[in-house]
Amino acid sequence: MPNKQSGFGLWAVVSAGAIAGLAVVLLAVALSPAQVSNSDGISEPSVEYGRRLIRETAALMGPGHEDMEMRFSGTYMDCASCHLDAGARPGYLSLLQTKDRYPRFSGRDGDERDLKDRVNGCMTRSMNGRELSRDSAQMRSIEMYINNLSAQYAVMSQSKRESNEPPTFAEPDRMADIAAGQIVYEQRCETCHGGNGQGLAAALNKSEGYLFPPLWGSDSFNNGAGMTRILTAARFIKARMPLGQENLNDDEAYDVAAFVNSHERPQRANLELDFPDLTKKRIDSPYPPYADEFPIEQHRLGPFKPIREYYQNLNQH
Repeated sequence: MPNKQSGFGLWAVVSAGAIAGLAVVLLAVALSPAQVSNSDGISEPSVEYGRRLIRETAALMGPGHEDMEMRFSGTYMDCASCHLDAGARPGYLSLLQTKDRYPRFSGRDGDERDLKDRVNGCMTRSMNGRELSRDSAQMRSIEMYINNLSAQYAVMSQSKRESNEPPTFAEPDRMADIAAGQIVYEQRCETCHGGNGQGLAAALNKSEGYLFPPLWGSDSFNNGAGMTRILTAARFIKARMPLGQENLNDDEAYDVAAFVNSHERPQRANLELDFPDLTKKRIDSPYPPYADEFPIEQHRLGPFKPIREYYQNLNQH
């Protein structure tokens, strides 16, 4: 489960004594001054500022920021809610190798996208906010930080690169069971994330963010975020949760992901414009339209094997 100070992510129940941050030593680098400054006194980008933006997103760019122009995130969560240890921990959703994955084609956007585009995708979906200017100190700092993580990864020993995660999630060949997922949630997740999925705030001042973030509701990620896809969520849960006790089996991860995503959350406009080529749409995308006749509930809950086989056959013709 995510921890504000350690940068931990979503979905678990674990005692405070089990939470330990991974110490990361960062190389501070500076570029030329950005075009604008802000009320936090930042006038030029740096690796350290990028690290803080990932780790302290709510305080530095959240909806409670005293400078309205700095309110880029629409939630009091931090980027580190998903990117554990501010992305410096090897494994699922690590940022250590992100630099090397961009630019690349995005089926959702229907075009090639670079790292800055990907950051803004997170800002507008997972963080339910608005885009950063590509030339801003914030965007340039986040890019510098991610690039610096890549440089760290390049000199890591093989043992340091290995993640301490359970076996990769294997998709059950069945429809997910929301009722069974509720039982898993109540037994393994509720203590930290709350009976109503509201999370646990770090302080009375919401700008301090969350010790454990909300999993649904008005301050969670919106319905266009990757975590609303059951297979994406289940992979994260299986790999990372419960934090310090990562021992859910495939069925439990699958069902609890379905339960979490069965709840209401912020709604992103114009989702029907995603994936201009619908044949490239993720099979577990929870929102239409689709290039097939499978019902929306099957896209949300499975089983996914028939959908996958349909598109495999389609691509062969």
